Amino acid sequence: MSLGMLFIIAAASGTGKTSLAKALSTTLDDIVISISHTTRSLRAGEQNELSYFFVDRSEFENMVQNSEFLEHAEVFDHYYGTTKKWVLEQLKSGKDVILDIDWQGAEKVRNAMPGSTVSIFLLPPSKQALKQRLKTRNRDSEEVVLDRLSKASFEITHYKDFDYLIVNDNFEKALIDLQNIVCAHRLKCSRQAVKYDKLLKELIKN
Repeated sequence: MSLGMLFIIAAASGTGKTSLAKALSTTLDDIVISISHTTRSLRAGEQNELSYFFVDRSEFENMVQNSEFLEHAEVFDHYYGTTKKWVLEQLKSGKDVILDIDWQGAEKVRNAMPGSTVSIFLLPPSKQALKQRLKTRNRDSEEVVLDRLSKASFEITHYKDFDYLIVNDNFEKALIDLQNIVCAHRLKCSRQAVKYDKLLKELIKN
């Protein structure tokens, strides 16, 4: 069995990475979304240990001190982190893992697991579209929306650090692009050789 791969999906807030990550996980087999720890409050429709592991700041900081995270960052006054143990368990079972994180987390994961990651950055179709998406979510105040929008420009400058770049103008097209990236990497010779080891030995045998 070949080890799974880490597919990092990053974007500025409001670009749609979470919705696309969820859709990707339900349309392909053997791929799961990493469940992160966070100190932010649970939102409507979310469930603890399914959407996130919701913990308080002191517990999160203890986990940081114990080096339990593959990556962690503070974003908009809240901590987010991905535990090493959960991710490695999935990869060792042969499953691919989607990391729905920001550019800071992506950088840490790439440095921690070189050769095991595929990173994808999503762009909104325009700044106006991004602003409208942030406003229509109805989760944040106008002040927070403007703050997120002002920070988006800086976040987007990090697109060049990623392997792939997708514009999320049409959801279905963006999803197909993501599926194609995952499928292409699954078909790489190094992975297929492990999967079809028995077949290859039979075909090569004289």
